[in-house]
Amino acid sequence: MYLVVLFAAALSASTFALDNGLMRTPPMGWLAWERFRCDIDCEHDPKNCISENLFIDMADRLSEDGWRELGYVLVSIDDCWSSMERDEEGRLQPDPKRFPGGIPKLARYMHDRGLKLGIYGDMGTHTCGGYPGTPLDKIKIDAQTFADWGVDVLKFDGCYSNSTEQEQGYPLMSKALNATGRPIGYSCSWPAYQGGLPPKVNYTQLGLICNLWRNYGDIQDSWDSVLNIVDWFFENQDVVAPAAGPGGWNDPDMLIVGDFGLSMDQSRSQMALWAIMAAPLFMSNDLRTISSGARSILQNQMAISINQDPMGIQGRRIVKENSGIDVFLRPLSNNASALVFFSRRKDMPYRYQTSLRKLNYPTGSYKIFNVFTEKTMMLKDSTDFVVSVNPTGVVMWYVSAPAKMNLHQFYRGARLRGSPYDEKDENNIPQLI
Repeated sequence: MYLVVLFAAALSASTFALDNGLMRTPPMGWLAWERFRCDIDCEHDPKNCISENLFIDMADRLSEDGWRELGYVLVSIDDCWSSMERDEEGRLQPDPKRFPGGIPKLARYMHDRGLKLGIYGDMGTHTCGGYPGTPLDKIKIDAQTFADWGVDVLKFDGCYSNSTEQEQGYPLMSKALNATGRPIGYSCSWPAYQGGLPPKVNYTQLGLICNLWRNYGDIQDSWDSVLNIVDWFFENQDVVAPAAGPGGWNDPDMLIVGDFGLSMDQSRSQMALWAIMAAPLFMSNDLRTISSGARSILQNQMAISINQDPMGIQGRRIVKENSGIDVFLRPLSNNASALVFFSRRKDMPYRYQTSLRKLNYPTGSYKIFNVFTEKTMMLKDSTDFVVSVNPTGVVMWYVSAPAKMNLHQFYRGARLRGSPYDEKDENNIPQLI
Protein backbone atom coordinates (compact mmCIF):
# COMPACT_ATOMS: atom_id res chain seq x y z
CA MET A 1 0.00 0.00 0.00
CA TYR A 2 1.38 3.40 -0.94
CA LEU A 3 1.02 7.01 0.13
CA VAL A 4 -0.70 8.03 -3.07
CA VAL A 5 -3.19 10.10 -1.08
CA LEU A 6 -0.64 12.14 0.84
CA PHE A 7 -0.39 15.17 -1.42
CA ALA A 8 -4.12 15.24 -2.16
CA ALA A 9 -4.88 14.96 1.53
CA ALA A 10 -2.66 17.89 2.32
CA LEU A 11 -4.42 20.00 -0.29
CA SER A 12 -7.84 19.05 1.06
CA ALA A 13 -6.75 19.83 4.61
CA SER A 14 -5.72 23.33 3.62
CA THR A 15 -9.08 23.73 1.87
CA PHE A 16 -10.95 23.09 5.11
CA ALA A 17 -8.77 25.09 7.51
CA LEU A 18 -10.05 27.77 9.86
CA ASP A 19 -9.82 31.02 7.92
CA ASN A 20 -8.52 33.37 10.61
CA GLY A 21 -5.07 33.74 9.07
CA LEU A 22 -3.33 32.27 12.13
CA MET A 23 -0.96 29.35 12.71
CA ARG A 24 -0.06 28.75 9.09
CA THR A 25 2.79 26.68 10.50
CA PRO A 26 2.65 24.75 13.79
CA PRO A 27 2.75 27.18 16.74
CA MET A 28 5.81 27.20 18.98
CA GLY A 29 6.38 28.36 22.51
CA TRP A 30 6.15 27.42 26.17
CA LEU A 31 3.19 26.07 28.14
CA ALA A 32 3.01 25.75 31.91
CA TRP A 33 1.00 22.61 32.57
CA GLU A 34 3.20 19.50 32.39
CA ARG A 35 6.08 20.99 34.35
CA PHE A 36 4.28 23.26 36.85
CA ARG A 37 0.76 21.81 36.99
CA CYS A 38 -1.50 23.50 39.55
CA ASP A 39 1.13 24.66 42.04
CA ILE A 40 -0.51 27.66 43.73
CA ASP A 41 1.58 27.65 46.91
CA CYS A 42 3.37 30.93 46.32
CA GLU A 43 4.13 31.33 50.02
CA HIS A 44 6.33 28.24 50.19
CA ASP A 45 7.26 27.77 46.51
CA PRO A 46 7.39 31.26 45.00
CA LYS A 47 9.67 30.33 42.07
CA ASN A 48 7.41 27.55 40.80
CA CYS A 49 3.85 28.55 41.64
CA ILE A 50 1.36 29.60 38.97
CA SER A 51 1.80 33.37 39.14
CA GLU A 52 2.65 36.31 36.94
CA ASN A 53 6.27 36.00 38.09
CA LEU A 54 6.58 32.52 36.56
CA PHE A 55 5.35 33.71 33.18
CA ILE A 56 7.51 36.82 33.28
CA ASP A 57 10.52 34.60 34.01
CA MET A 58 9.74 32.38 31.03
CA ALA A 59 9.18 35.38 28.79
CA ASP A 60 12.59 36.71 29.78
CA ARG A 61 14.20 33.39 28.93
CA LEU A 62 12.46 33.15 25.56
CA SER A 63 13.49 36.69 24.63
CA GLU A 64 17.04 36.61 26.01
CA ASP A 65 18.27 33.04 25.43
CA GLY A 66 17.73 32.65 21.69
CA TRP A 67 14.35 30.93 21.74
CA ARG A 68 12.28 33.75 20.25
CA GLU A 69 14.44 34.02 17.13
CA LEU A 70 13.87 30.31 16.46
CA GLY A 71 10.09 30.71 16.61
CA TYR A 72 9.29 29.96 20.25
CA VAL A 73 7.11 33.02 20.81
CA LEU A 74 4.06 31.88 22.79
CA VAL A 75 3.99 31.97 26.59
CA SER A 76 0.86 30.12 27.60
CA ILE A 77 -0.91 30.13 30.97
CA ASP A 78 -2.66 26.85 31.73
CA ASP A 79 -5.16 25.93 34.46
CA CYS A 80 -5.37 27.40 37.99
CA TRP A 81 -4.73 31.04 37.07
CA SER A 82 -8.12 32.48 37.95
CA SER A 83 -9.95 33.55 41.04
CA MET A 84 -12.56 31.14 42.33
CA GLU A 85 -15.25 33.73 41.63
CA ARG A 86 -16.18 35.85 38.64
CA ASP A 87 -16.28 39.62 39.14
CA GLU A 88 -19.41 41.69 39.68
CA GLU A 89 -20.00 41.93 35.93
CA GLY A 90 -19.74 38.18 35.46
CA ARG A 91 -16.26 38.16 33.98
CA LEU A 92 -13.42 35.80 34.75
CA GLN A 93 -10.66 37.40 36.78
CA PRO A 94 -7.16 36.28 37.74
CA ASP A 95 -6.24 35.40 41.30
CA PRO A 96 -5.40 38.84 42.75
CA LYS A 97 -2.54 37.63 44.95
CA ARG A 98 -0.76 35.59 42.29
CA PHE A 99 -1.51 37.96 39.37
CA PRO A 100 -1.61 41.41 41.02
CA GLY A 101 -1.01 43.20 37.73
CA GLY A 102 -3.79 41.35 35.93
CA ILE A 103 -3.65 39.51 32.61
CA PRO A 104 -3.39 42.76 30.54
CA LYS A 105 -0.07 43.47 32.25
CA LEU A 106 1.25 40.08 31.21
CA ALA A 107 0.00 40.54 27.65
CA ARG A 108 1.80 43.89 27.39
CA TYR A 109 4.95 42.34 28.83
CA MET A 110 4.87 39.63 26.15
CA HIS A 111 4.06 41.96 23.29
CA ASP A 112 6.81 44.40 24.26
CA ARG A 113 9.28 41.54 23.81
CA GLY A 114 7.93 40.23 20.53
CA LEU A 115 6.10 37.37 22.23
CA LYS A 116 2.49 36.24 22.48
CA LEU A 117 0.30 35.32 25.45
CA GLY A 118 -1.88 32.24 25.67
CA ILE A 119 -4.52 31.50 28.28
CA TYR A 120 -6.57 28.52 29.40
CA GLY A 121 -10.31 28.04 29.63
CA ASP A 122 -12.72 25.14 29.97
CA MET A 123 -16.16 24.82 28.45
CA GLY A 124 -17.57 22.94 31.44
CA THR A 125 -18.94 24.26 34.70
CA HIS A 126 -15.39 24.10 36.11
CA THR A 127 -11.89 23.73 34.77
CA CYS A 128 -10.06 20.44 35.32
CA GLY A 129 -8.44 22.03 38.37
CA GLY A 130 -11.78 23.13 39.84
CA TYR A 131 -11.73 26.81 38.83
CA PRO A 132 -14.63 28.61 37.10
CA GLY A 133 -15.37 27.20 33.68
CA THR A 134 -17.00 28.71 30.62
CA PRO A 135 -20.41 27.07 30.17
CA LEU A 136 -22.47 27.87 27.09
CA ASP A 137 -24.03 31.02 28.53
CA LYS A 138 -20.60 32.50 29.34
CA ILE A 139 -18.86 31.91 26.02
CA LYS A 140 -19.43 35.35 24.51
CA ILE A 141 -18.43 37.31 27.60
CA ASP A 142 -15.31 35.21 28.14
CA ALA A 143 -14.22 35.50 24.51
CA GLN A 144 -14.58 39.27 24.71
CA THR A 145 -12.74 39.35 28.05
CA PHE A 146 -9.79 37.47 26.56
CA ALA A 147 -9.74 39.85 23.60
CA ASP A 148 -9.90 42.91 25.86
CA TRP A 149 -6.97 41.56 27.84
CA GLY A 150 -4.82 41.21 24.72
CA VAL A 151 -4.69 37.41 24.71
CA ASP A 152 -3.33 35.79 21.53
CA VAL A 153 -4.24 32.10 21.97
CA LEU A 154 -6.97 30.28 23.88
CA LYS A 155 -6.64 26.65 24.96
CA PHE A 156 -10.21 25.46 25.56
CA ASP A 157 -10.48 22.30 27.64
CA GLY A 158 -13.52 20.11 28.23
CA CYS A 159 -13.63 18.92 31.84
CA TYR A 160 -17.04 18.93 33.56
CA SER A 161 -18.91 19.01 30.24
CA ASN A 162 -20.76 16.38 28.25
CA SER A 163 -20.70 15.51 24.57
CA THR A 164 -23.83 17.55 23.78
CA GLU A 165 -22.38 20.66 25.42
CA GLN A 166 -19.09 20.13 23.62
CA GLU A 167 -20.85 19.80 20.27
CA GLN A 168 -22.40 23.22 20.84
CA GLY A 169 -19.65 24.93 22.83
CA TYR A 170 -16.55 24.40 20.74
CA PRO A 171 -18.05 25.90 17.55
CA LEU A 172 -19.67 28.70 19.56
CA MET A 173 -16.35 29.72 21.08
CA SER A 174 -14.77 29.79 17.62
CA LYS A 175 -17.46 32.19 16.42
CA ALA A 176 -17.22 34.27 19.59
CA LEU A 177 -13.45 34.66 19.29
CA ASN A 178 -13.74 35.72 15.67
CA ALA A 179 -16.50 38.16 16.56
CA THR A 180 -14.20 40.06 18.94
CA GLY A 181 -12.17 41.33 16.00
CA ARG A 182 -8.92 40.33 17.69
CA PRO A 183 -6.91 37.51 16.05
CA ILE A 184 -6.92 34.77 18.70
CA GLY A 185 -5.59 31.31 17.91
CA TYR A 186 -7.94 28.58 19.07
CA SER A 187 -6.78 25.28 20.57
CA CYS A 188 -9.60 22.75 21.06
CA SER A 189 -9.48 19.73 23.33
CA TRP A 190 -12.72 18.38 21.88
CA PRO A 191 -11.44 15.23 20.09
CA ALA A 192 -9.50 14.07 23.17
CA TYR A 193 -12.82 13.86 25.04
CA GLN A 194 -14.44 11.85 22.23
CA GLY A 195 -11.79 9.19 21.69
CA GLY A 196 -9.98 11.00 18.91
CA LEU A 197 -11.48 9.03 16.02
CA PRO A 198 -14.52 9.04 13.72
CA PRO A 199 -17.45 8.72 13.81
CA LYS A 200 -17.49 10.66 17.07
CA VAL A 201 -14.79 13.07 15.82
CA ASN A 202 -15.35 15.00 12.59
CA TYR A 203 -11.94 16.27 11.48
CA THR A 204 -13.38 18.30 8.64
CA GLN A 205 -15.50 20.23 11.13
CA LEU A 206 -12.54 20.61 13.52
CA GLY A 207 -10.46 22.14 10.74
CA LEU A 208 -13.16 24.73 10.15
CA ILE A 209 -13.41 25.89 13.76
CA CYS A 210 -10.01 25.27 15.42
CA ASN A 211 -6.36 26.07 14.73
CA LEU A 212 -5.17 23.01 16.61
CA TRP A 213 -6.76 20.22 18.53
CA ARG A 214 -5.75 17.73 21.18
CA ASN A 215 -6.49 14.25 19.85
CA TYR A 216 -5.29 12.11 22.76
CA GLY A 217 -4.65 12.12 26.50
CA ASP A 218 -2.27 14.33 28.48
CA ILE A 219 1.43 13.70 28.19
CA GLN A 220 3.29 12.75 31.37
CA ASP A 221 6.99 13.08 32.16
CA SER A 222 7.95 9.57 31.07
CA TRP A 223 9.15 7.67 28.02
CA ASP A 224 6.15 5.32 28.23
CA SER A 225 3.85 8.32 27.88
CA VAL A 226 5.70 9.61 24.81
CA LEU A 227 5.66 6.16 23.23
CA ASN A 228 1.93 5.69 23.88
CA ILE A 229 1.20 8.99 22.14
CA VAL A 230 3.46 8.16 19.20
CA ASP A 231 1.85 4.76 18.78
CA TRP A 232 -1.67 6.18 18.85
CA PHE A 233 -0.92 8.82 16.24
CA PHE A 234 0.85 6.54 13.81
CA GLU A 235 -1.51 3.60 14.24
CA ASN A 236 -4.30 6.02 13.32
CA GLN A 237 -2.30 8.01 10.76
CA ASP A 238 -4.71 7.31 7.91
CA VAL A 239 -7.39 9.20 9.86
CA VAL A 240 -5.49 11.99 11.60
CA ALA A 241 -2.66 12.88 9.19
CA PRO A 242 -4.91 14.14 6.35
CA ALA A 243 -6.60 16.54 8.80
CA ALA A 244 -3.43 18.55 9.37
CA GLY A 245 -2.35 21.50 7.25
CA PRO A 246 -1.66 25.24 7.35
CA GLY A 247 -4.01 26.80 9.86
CA GLY A 248 -5.04 23.55 11.58
CA TRP A 249 -2.87 20.99 13.38
CA ASN A 250 -3.06 17.74 15.30
CA ASP A 251 -1.63 18.31 18.77
CA PRO A 252 0.08 15.34 20.49
CA ASP A 253 0.71 17.58 23.53
CA MET A 254 3.78 19.21 25.02
CA LEU A 255 7.50 18.63 24.58
CA ILE A 256 8.90 17.32 27.87
CA VAL A 257 12.53 17.64 26.76
CA GLY A 258 14.47 19.22 29.63
CA ASP A 259 12.36 17.73 32.41
CA PHE A 260 13.15 14.57 34.39
CA GLY A 261 11.72 11.57 32.52
CA LEU A 262 13.66 11.32 29.25
CA SER A 263 17.24 10.43 28.41
CA MET A 264 19.07 12.48 25.78
CA ASP A 265 18.32 9.83 23.13
CA GLN A 266 14.65 9.82 24.09
CA SER A 267 14.62 13.62 24.03
CA ARG A 268 15.97 13.60 20.48
CA SER A 269 13.31 11.03 19.61
CA GLN A 270 10.48 13.20 20.87
CA MET A 271 11.80 16.26 19.04
CA ALA A 272 12.26 14.32 15.81
CA LEU A 273 8.85 12.65 15.89
CA TRP A 274 7.03 15.87 16.80
CA ALA A 275 8.77 17.48 13.81
CA ILE A 276 7.68 14.62 11.55
CA MET A 277 4.09 14.97 12.84
CA ALA A 278 3.98 18.72 12.10
CA ALA A 279 3.04 19.06 15.76
CA PRO A 280 2.92 22.28 17.78
CA LEU A 281 6.21 22.70 19.62
CA PHE A 282 5.07 23.72 23.09
CA MET A 283 7.84 23.16 25.62
CA SER A 284 6.81 22.49 29.20
CA ASN A 285 10.01 22.70 31.21
CA ASP A 286 11.96 25.17 33.32
CA LEU A 287 13.85 27.42 30.93
CA ARG A 288 15.68 28.97 33.89
CA THR A 289 17.52 25.74 34.68
CA ILE A 290 17.40 23.72 31.44
CA SER A 291 20.54 21.72 30.63
CA SER A 292 22.73 22.55 27.67
CA GLY A 293 21.97 19.13 26.14
CA ALA A 294 18.20 19.63 26.27
CA ARG A 295 18.57 23.17 24.97
CA SER A 296 20.62 22.01 21.98
CA ILE A 297 17.88 19.54 21.04
CA LEU A 298 15.05 22.05 21.35
CA GLN A 299 17.04 24.72 19.52
CA ASN A 300 18.13 22.45 16.66
CA GLN A 301 17.51 24.66 13.66
CA MET A 302 17.04 21.88 11.10
CA ALA A 303 14.56 19.98 13.29
CA ILE A 304 12.62 23.22 13.73
CA SER A 305 12.79 23.93 10.00
CA ILE A 306 11.34 20.50 9.25
CA ASN A 307 8.57 21.05 11.78
CA GLN A 308 7.81 24.47 10.31
CA ASP A 309 7.79 23.42 6.65
CA PRO A 310 5.25 25.69 4.92
CA MET A 311 3.52 22.88 2.99
CA GLY A 312 2.30 21.58 6.34
CA ILE A 313 2.04 17.92 5.35
CA GLN A 314 2.03 15.63 8.37
CA GLY A 315 4.48 12.77 8.04
CA ARG A 316 3.77 9.07 8.36
CA ARG A 317 5.30 5.81 9.45
CA ILE A 318 6.33 3.98 6.28
CA VAL A 319 8.13 0.96 7.79
CA LYS A 320 7.54 -1.05 10.94
CA GLU A 321 10.09 -3.84 11.28
CA ASN A 322 9.94 -6.87 13.55
CA SER A 323 13.42 -5.89 14.68
CA GLY A 324 11.96 -2.92 16.53
CA ILE A 325 12.95 -0.29 13.96
CA ASP A 326 10.34 2.12 12.57
CA VAL A 327 10.94 4.49 9.67
CA PHE A 328 8.99 7.72 9.29
CA LEU A 329 8.84 10.04 6.31
CA ARG A 330 7.61 13.60 5.89
CA PRO A 331 7.48 15.30 2.47
CA LEU A 332 8.83 18.86 2.56
CA SER A 333 9.02 21.90 0.34
CA ASN A 334 11.47 22.09 -2.57
CA ASN A 335 11.14 18.35 -3.29
CA ALA A 336 12.93 17.56 -0.03
CA SER A 337 11.89 15.13 2.68
CA ALA A 338 12.67 14.15 6.25
CA LEU A 339 13.42 10.57 7.29
CA VAL A 340 13.52 9.30 10.85
CA PHE A 341 14.88 5.89 11.82
CA PHE A 342 13.55 5.10 15.30
CA SER A 343 14.46 2.22 17.59
CA ARG A 344 11.99 0.72 20.04
CA ARG A 345 14.70 -1.57 21.33
CA LYS A 346 16.04 -1.41 24.88
CA ASP A 347 19.17 -3.53 24.59
CA MET A 348 21.89 -1.94 22.43
CA PRO A 349 22.42 0.11 19.26
CA TYR A 350 20.86 -1.62 16.26
CA ARG A 351 22.44 -1.64 12.80
CA TYR A 352 19.57 -1.16 10.38
CA GLN A 353 20.24 -1.91 6.74
CA THR A 354 18.22 -0.54 3.84
CA SER A 355 18.48 1.80 0.85
CA LEU A 356 16.54 4.77 -0.41
CA ARG A 357 15.32 2.60 -3.28
CA LYS A 358 13.91 0.09 -0.77
CA LEU A 359 12.13 3.03 0.83
CA ASN A 360 10.78 3.72 -2.70
CA TYR A 361 12.69 6.89 -3.42
CA PRO A 362 12.98 7.51 -7.16
CA THR A 363 16.25 6.98 -8.99
CA GLY A 364 18.82 9.66 -8.25
CA SER A 365 21.60 10.89 -6.03
CA TYR A 366 20.53 12.53 -2.79
CA LYS A 367 22.22 14.89 -0.36
CA ILE A 368 21.77 13.65 3.21
CA PHE A 369 22.06 15.97 6.20
CA ASN A 370 22.06 14.29 9.60
CA VAL A 371 19.97 16.59 11.78
CA PHE A 372 21.61 15.81 15.11
CA THR A 373 25.23 15.15 14.08
CA GLU A 374 25.19 17.83 11.35
CA LYS A 375 27.16 15.57 9.01
CA THR A 376 26.48 15.62 5.27
CA MET A 377 26.99 13.04 2.54
CA MET A 378 25.76 12.06 -0.93
CA LEU A 379 23.83 8.83 -1.33
CA LYS A 380 22.50 7.11 -4.44
CA ASP A 381 19.06 5.55 -4.24
CA SER A 382 20.51 2.12 -5.08
CA THR A 383 23.26 2.18 -2.43
CA ASP A 384 22.65 0.00 0.59
CA PHE A 385 23.52 1.69 3.85
CA VAL A 386 23.46 0.95 7.56
CA VAL A 387 22.28 3.35 10.25
CA SER A 388 23.17 2.62 13.86
CA VAL A 389 20.18 3.61 16.00
CA ASN A 390 20.56 3.79 19.77
CA PRO A 391 17.94 2.14 22.02
CA THR A 392 14.84 4.38 22.17
CA GLY A 393 16.78 6.80 19.95
CA VAL A 394 16.58 8.17 16.45
CA VAL A 395 18.64 8.99 13.41
CA MET A 396 17.01 11.93 11.60
CA TRP A 397 17.85 13.00 8.05
CA TYR A 398 16.97 15.95 5.88
CA VAL A 399 17.03 14.54 2.34
CA SER A 400 17.51 16.93 -0.58
CA ALA A 401 15.96 15.53 -3.73
CA PRO A 402 17.31 15.55 -7.30
CA ALA A 403 16.39 18.75 -9.09
CA LYS A 404 14.33 16.97 -11.76
CA MET A 405 12.41 14.68 -9.41
CA ASN A 406 8.65 14.87 -9.74
CA LEU A 407 6.93 15.64 -6.43
CA HIS A 408 3.97 13.34 -7.14
CA GLN A 409 6.36 10.55 -8.05
CA PHE A 410 7.99 10.91 -4.68
CA TYR A 411 4.71 10.64 -2.78
CA ARG A 412 3.65 7.70 -4.89
CA GLY A 413 6.89 5.94 -4.04
CA ALA A 414 6.76 6.13 -0.26
CA ARG A 415 5.73 2.88 1.42
CA LEU A 416 3.04 2.86 4.05
CA ARG A 417 4.33 -0.22 5.84
CA GLY A 418 6.94 -2.94 5.40
CA SER A 419 10.30 -2.62 3.69
CA PRO A 420 11.62 -6.14 3.21
CA TYR A 421 15.11 -6.60 1.91
CA ASP A 422 17.49 -9.43 1.24
CA GLU A 423 20.17 -10.00 3.83
CA LYS A 424 23.52 -9.16 2.21
CA ASP A 425 27.15 -9.04 3.09
CA GLU A 426 27.70 -5.62 4.71
CA ASN A 427 31.07 -5.05 3.05
CA ASN A 428 31.18 -1.64 1.40
CA ILE A 429 27.81 -0.63 2.85
CA PRO A 430 27.99 2.99 4.10
CA GLN A 431 27.79 3.28 7.88
CA LEU A 432 25.70 6.38 8.48
CA ILE A 433 25.76 7.52 12.08
